Amino acid sequence: MFDLPLFPLQTVLFPGMPITLHIFEERYKTMVRHCMRTKTPFGVVLIRRGTEAHGPLAEPYDIGCTAHVTQIETLDESHMNLVAIGVDRFRIRTLDDSTQPYLVGEVELAPMPNRDPDGLAWEIEHLRPLIERYIHLLAQADGTLVDSTHQLPDAPLVLAHLAAMILQIPPEQKQPLLAAENTTRLLRGLRELYRREVALLHDLLVQERRQDTGRLLLN
Repeated sequence: MFDLPLFPLQTVLFPGMPITLHIFEERYKTMVRHCMRTKTPFGVVLIRRGTEAHGPLAEPYDIGCTAHVTQIETLDESHMNLVAIGVDRFRIRTLDDSTQPYLVGEVELAPMPNRDPDGLAWEIEHLRPLIERYIHLLAQADGTLVDSTHQLPDAPLVLAHLAAMILQIPPEQKQPLLAAENTTRLLRGLRELYRREVALLHDLLVQERRQDTGRLLLN
């Protein structure tokens, strides 16, 4: 176990995925400077109770992801823009809000095991087309084109984390994915969510087309 500065946010970070943050509170500027000076990560954790900015420190969920700063820009009034990459999943064992202006957790790394290769392959086979369909439906909804040259990754856990990141659902629905017991259960949870979201997006687009057709007929 080791001590890790914690940044409670209204978002869920997954290993291998990027996060962009605007830092303006003094306590988190102090935290970022500490991480830059010591070349150590901070932990991104979803807020269970409380708010991101100002006021008392928020209470986080106990599963989070370490974040390594890859780019930082200092702005006027000492505000910062930074880009970080998620690296390792961790579990908080204890919290300390007395030694620093930000939360510090005693944490242990929590790598996600895979004990069911056959189940993993089945989940990947059925999840991949749902992700592709979802991306195309999102593009239709936004009126944008999909770059068909971009391929989804082959590595199961990388694919799972990417799929979790792009899914447009509330962070409270993403937290169970980060906290999944193993890779197969993570993929199963993603498949169920993607089936639901693909159906919702499809129905929404059909409804919009009908409304557009109705307006054209009236005109």
